[in-house]
Amino acid sequence: MHTVFSIRTEGQGLYEFTRNVAGWVSDQGGKKGLLTLFVRHTSCSLLIQENADPDVQSDLKAYLQRLVPSADHPSMNYLVHTFEGPDDMPAHIKAALLPVSLSIPVTNGQMVLGTWQGIYLFEHRTRPHQRQIAAHFLSDN
Repeated sequence: MHTVFSIRTEGQGLYEFTRNVAGWVSDQGGKKGLLTLFVRHTSCSLLIQENADPDVQSDLKAYLQRLVPSADHPSMNYLVHTFEGPDDMPAHIKAALLPVSLSIPVTNGQMVLGTWQGIYLFEHRTRPHQRQIAAHFLSDN
């Protein structure tokens, strides 16, 4: 069973879509198996991260901004790929550092996530995008 989730982003940040995925998994009728999610872009990532305190998302975004600043920052003057703007190559670097796919076990028709875990698209570009996440659920029954 497979589907594609479409996520509209409004700039850099984390966009939770746990409920969308949980609803789709539940609708598949499989009691146990493995869910795979894969983002079909090279300038964003997928994360399982805390969804209780929004400061976690703010801190992650700030940390990555310090780790990989915009291409117009003096420390990034070695970059060659700048045609698509100062956020593009740094977005590719962040996507290379973070996961672009996730595997989540499913038991009793539900994803086996921890109490405070949510599924996020981590957008690394500054302008809005329409992102596609391919989902595949392989059920044991």
